[in-house]
Parts: sequence; structure tokens; C-alpha cells
Amino acid sequence: MSEIIDINEIKQYIPHRYPFLLVDRIVEIELGKRALGLKNVTINEPFFPGHFPHNPVMPGVLIIEALAQAAAVLAFKTDGTIPDKDAMVYFASVDNVRFKRPVVPGDQLMLEVEIVRTIRNIWKFKGVARVAGEVATEAEFMCAIKR
Repeated sequence: MSEIIDINEIKQYIPHRYPFLLVDRIVEIELGKRALGLKNVTINEPFFPGHFPHNPVMPGVLIIEALAQAAAVLAFKTDGTIPDKDAMVYFASVDNVRFKRPVVPGDQLMLEVEIVRTIRNIWKFKGVARVAGEVATEAEFMCAIKR
């Protein structure tokens, strides 16, 4: 089943807010399998003045964070739960990270996350961030969900 999840619904599933909410929309979701989110990258991002002033590049760790935020929405939607204010999703590991191209202002970052496996409250995901169909970043990561 595929549905669009807008920013207001995303905010029901993850606690992040500006300037750290890094997913603008979920454009596809298959519960228990995968999700495709998007992040519109603009020159107004708060990190660009310092990273880097004359050549703005989105920090790689924030691309991984954006993938994890899309994964958290997928996990909670798959579970059929809206987390309460005390629920959190924490990184447990990040592996096999590859940065293949810079992400710059004006890019639309497509965030594809796939559930690899779940064991109790530990979720393993594979994530790929693309710009115009070209891989920018890929990673595998595990997250622990505290409810």
C-alpha cells in the first residue's frame, strides 16, 4: 500500500522540529517493507553558512540522519502506533556508509529506506539517498526504539 504522508503527519511520528526535521514528505510507503521520503534542500538550511561559506554542501551525517528519520516513520507506521512524547528512536549502529556525490542547495534528496529485519525493539535498515536518480549516499543502520 502506498500513501503520501505530509509534514504534519510526519511530526506525529518523530519528535524532530526545525532546524533538525530533515524529511519534508513520505511519497511512498509499503508497510513492513520500504518507504521513499523527500527532502528539499535549500540555501536557507542553517548549516550552509558554515559548511561551506563559498561552496555549500549538505553534511553527510545529516543525510544519514534524514534516512534515519524516514526509517523511523516507516517503523512506527508499520507497527501501527503513534509514539507518545517519551518515545525515541536512537542509532544503534551505522555501517557500510558510502558518499558518492555532494548534496547542494537546489537538490531534491530522495530518501529510500528498506527494513532488513526487526528483533524486538531493534530495527535494521538499508538506506539510499539519491539526487536526480544518482546515488548520493548509502548506508546500513540499526535503530533502537524506546517506547
